Amino acid sequence: MKKNPRLFWGKAFLLSLIVVVLAACNDKTGGKEAEVQDKGAMETYAVGDAFKATEPFDLSILYSDQPAYPYKQDWMLFAKLKEMTNVTLKPTIVPMSDYSQKRSLLISSGDAPLVIPKTYPGEESAFVASGAILPISDYIDLMPNFKDKVEKWDMDSELEGLRQEDKKYYVLPGLHEAVWPDYTLIVRKDIFEKHGIAIPTTWDELYTAMKQLKQEYPDVTPFSDRFKFNSTLNIAATGFGTKAGWGFGSGLTYLEDKDEFVYTAATEEYKEMLTYFHKLVAEGLLDKESFTQDDDQAVQKFVSGKSFIINGNSQTVVQHRNDMDKTLGEGKYAISKITVPGGPAGQLMSGSRLENGVMISSKVKESEHFKAILQFIDWLYYSDQGQEFAKWGVEGVTYTKEGGVRKLMDDINYNGLNPKGTKDLRIENGFSGGVFAYGGTTELLQSMFSEEEQQFQKSMSETKTVVKPEPPIPYSVEERERVTLLSTPLKDYTDQNTLKFILGDRDLADYDKFVAELDSQGVGQYLEIANKTYKTYKEQK
Repeated sequence: MKKNPRLFWGKAFLLSLIVVVLAACNDKTGGKEAEVQDKGAMETYAVGDAFKATEPFDLSILYSDQPAYPYKQDWMLFAKLKEMTNVTLKPTIVPMSDYSQKRSLLISSGDAPLVIPKTYPGEESAFVASGAILPISDYIDLMPNFKDKVEKWDMDSELEGLRQEDKKYYVLPGLHEAVWPDYTLIVRKDIFEKHGIAIPTTWDELYTAMKQLKQEYPDVTPFSDRFKFNSTLNIAATGFGTKAGWGFGSGLTYLEDKDEFVYTAATEEYKEMLTYFHKLVAEGLLDKESFTQDDDQAVQKFVSGKSFIINGNSQTVVQHRNDMDKTLGEGKYAISKITVPGGPAGQLMSGSRLENGVMISSKVKESEHFKAILQFIDWLYYSDQGQEFAKWGVEGVTYTKEGGVRKLMDDINYNGLNPKGTKDLRIENGFSGGVFAYGGTTELLQSMFSEEEQQFQKSMSETKTVVKPEPPIPYSVEERERVTLLSTPLKDYTDQNTLKFILGDRDLADYDKFVAELDSQGVGQYLEIANKTYKTYKEQK
């Protein structure tokens, strides 16, 4: 029997209308796919409120296990967290060395825990297309502490850089009130003072200082570095007006005057930086092994007096002092971090107020505790109370607080803050670890710094100008695949030639030839995609 076409299309229209209406009904949460289940959630939860679920529940979490303070099931951190919040964390333990790889495998297999910390902004991009990660920007209204800090610290522009092609972001980054430096050069202050050598404030002054050290100690190479020299290249590059080492990133540099991105290694600034470090190597001031040796080898040279300069941070200063008490003798040396030297581009400091953060599995939408989980994460990672707890522990047990000043208990030590303490805050109790304790006010951050480190931070903030963050390039899935295929070999080729130019294995007179070789490696296509995507994003803002 032949169907009436009018009746057929009428039914089809009615059906489509019902679908639209149902979709609209289900979209009460601002673009979310379904209503948020709220079992265990606090009915009223705002900035300053202590979170406590209205009923106990378990929460799975991926845990990066740091060998310096390995995971313990009976840590005070977990017991007190359960008591305070009614939430029992169920960690999946992964060695820190395998964390990135294991995280990817768990997410791709669908077996990832609901909470996935230790994710640096940008790392989440690989998981967006599969739908495995929650577009957390849809649910920020349920996270009052996160919203408050973003608004109070004017961080909207930084969060803008996290947005994917769909205009959403999929990672909750750690939020710092201000840019803060960590790594710099550590020098043998006693050796400098003994020979009347001023602590350098620029890279040129460092060169002059090392020349003097070489004259005084002909058999010593003044500077022998760790981290395969990547940390020093990172901190130095800013003063040269470029990026390198750990900070090389995508290999793109934004030129504000031209409103476009260029390839970093093809710039005069990058060449000038390589020329400087080549000079140090050529004149025997920088150890060639800095680029290949293990960290332990570099440290041994420094703590035994075979070198006088090394890269590090506040934690490595403490470690070096412990070692040097044994190798050189307590009181027979003096070391200190110095303010990062300035370069041709000026006294500049780069950095981000965003730190590693949290991804949330999209499976959380199926949880009856969805809203409570978001409240818990917001409290622990973004409230003043939760951040203080994760960092300092329990007042009256691990620390005291008087007049707003926190002090570790007599038997507790952390990173040399209370050297007489016999129990390490991280090893014994689980606090101040990298899975929970990051972000927050500058006051909280610096509350665990030694006086020496606070002076370093003060010097950096008073003498440096912070480099403006670059605009984002929100690639589509297809574009990201293409730029990854292009950028990976480009970076490998750049790294190889960076090393060759510094060590003198390739003449710097060949630099223009190297730039031409980058063209043959696909840098033109890479820049075309990057700039086209950026321009499109800018027009649609």
